[in-house]
Amino acid sequence: MAATPPRTPFLGLPSWPERQAVARALRTETVGGLVLLAAAVVALVWANSPLSSAYTTIRDFHFGIPALGLDLSVGHWTSDGLLTVFFLVAGIELKRELVVGSLRTPATAALPVIAAVCGMAVPAAFYAVTVMAGGGSMDGWAVPMATDIAFALAVLAVMSTHLPTALRAFLLTLAVVDDLGAILIIALFFTADLNYWALAGALAGLVVFYVLQRRRVRGWWWYVPLGVAIWALLYNGGIHATVAGVAMGLILRTVRDRDEKESPAERTGHLLHPLSAGVCVPLFALFAAGVSISGDALGKVFTTPEPLGVIAGLVAGKILGIFAGTYLAARFTRARLNPDLAWADVLALATLAGIGFTVALLIGELAFPGTAVGEHVKAAVLIASLTAALLAALLLRRRNTIYRRLYEEENLDEDADGIPDIYQRDTSALTAARPQDEQAG
Repeated sequence: MAATPPRTPFLGLPSWPERQAVARALRTETVGGLVLLAAAVVALVWANSPLSSAYTTIRDFHFGIPALGLDLSVGHWTSDGLLTVFFLVAGIELKRELVVGSLRTPATAALPVIAAVCGMAVPAAFYAVTVMAGGGSMDGWAVPMATDIAFALAVLAVMSTHLPTALRAFLLTLAVVDDLGAILIIALFFTADLNYWALAGALAGLVVFYVLQRRRVRGWWWYVPLGVAIWALLYNGGIHATVAGVAMGLILRTVRDRDEKESPAERTGHLLHPLSAGVCVPLFALFAAGVSISGDALGKVFTTPEPLGVIAGLVAGKILGIFAGTYLAARFTRARLNPDLAWADVLALATLAGIGFTVALLIGELAFPGTAVGEHVKAAVLIASLTAALLAALLLRRRNTIYRRLYEEENLDEDADGIPDIYQRDTSALTAARPQDEQAG
């Protein structure tokens, strides 16, 4: 009788190259998240101050090139233009995960993908049940589906929680997968009248982009004008222009050649990640989070079915979806929870994933453009994100002693060689690191 294969550890120690890549991404996201928090606070204060008319005037000011169909307001430039950089970085991160990261094999991808899919489906179901019971509009069903990784990590940074690398990597993978889901939803369900000639031009531009990458053509002067043209064509084609960003991110080469220190995806990600996290997303938040927080407006949030559905989806739906999806996947697959951690840690992470900000606000704008319901939905996103952050903070604080011990073990480097000792003692971790390092090279 054949021996039963051992169960794969879930939330175990990642390989050293994977840990380094995750650390770089999360370091930038954490700093960007703090800037994002500041921008959101400024937007709320400004929009509810005596200078609120100046806020509205600036947000609605139009400029651009009308002849090219690009006469947009400042608010639209930030959501359709600057967020394209955010989605380009998300596309690069997704490509990295698919090629050399935690999504590169079905076995390692199954758990975070199942958790992320459940974390999207269950909040949408909560929204649907809430609005059907209250006789509201189903247009906002996708609003509570996305997790904001920058905002979530900013909460962790403020708390100074020593979250283990595996939990941070799992949170990052969840966010990457549901960012992809959000992109697909935007492309499929939030489109205007389609201009097929413009879309054909955008597709031709992406083909040229692909050929340039495969031919190893280098130089930003090729890619920047081409990328702007693809973005403008997609915008005029009726598909949300941010889709151009993720499409180009997925096309960029992730595996470097022998004569390259960095692959094009790595190089582009290093250049654009700080710009995305520190400038583009905060500017979007500045002009998207400025909603009224008067007593009447707050009352509408808790009495109108659409915003109430958003709160239910982000706070309760995310927790139930991610925790249940993770538990069932671990129960019925060969994965097992890291013995150093408890299911309380997964519950805390699921609660933290209820922080939906950037993409949730974007989908809210697309679902309810220029309406009072849209403003109430934005307020609901802010309230739900704050609620999820506070609940997660309570849960994470209770586990912080365990996290601190694991963090210290993970980072102990007594021989000062730049590699934590745990990777030199754990031969399985080093074995796992080597093929991945070779593949990345």
